[in-house]
Amino acid sequence: MPKTSPKLVTFRAAAALPAAGAWDAAPLVVFTEDSDDVAIYLSYTRGGAGGSVRIRIEVSPYSLDMPVVQSWYYPSVKSVGAFAAGADVASALQRESGILYTATGAAIENALLGTVGLGRAAARIRVYAQEVGNVGAPGTLHVVGSLGTFGLEA
Repeated sequence: MPKTSPKLVTFRAAAALPAAGAWDAAPLVVFTEDSDDVAIYLSYTRGGAGGSVRIRIEVSPYSLDMPVVQSWYYPSVKSVGAFAAGADVASALQRESGILYTATGAAIENALLGTVGLGRAAARIRVYAQEVGNVGAPGTLHVVGSLGTFGLEA
């Protein structure tokens, strides 16, 4: 029978962002349980005029932090090089260290960040956040996700 009910998870309970533009000190870690993807939903209320939040998604192929190697990885952005017949192409790859959301008003604003493909290859995921617009008046952020799996139940 196909799996039809996604699992709702909390990445960040609704709370004020750290002061002075600091990143969250201890973001919640969510085990992906062989999920194919996760849709990430943001609810942000600015703390003052000009408020905006930067979030950073990190995934890990490991179920526990590793002592010798890096345990967490950022998504990447790829720019494909110019194609020329008969020649190899050099593309550019860079980590995406954050996604910026800027409030349009003083009331709570909800946004779907989008779907992040996991391909059953990530063991864990977490979402960091920081106030970047008005660091003297941090806003409030709540982040949830919906883990989805396609195909047959195991």
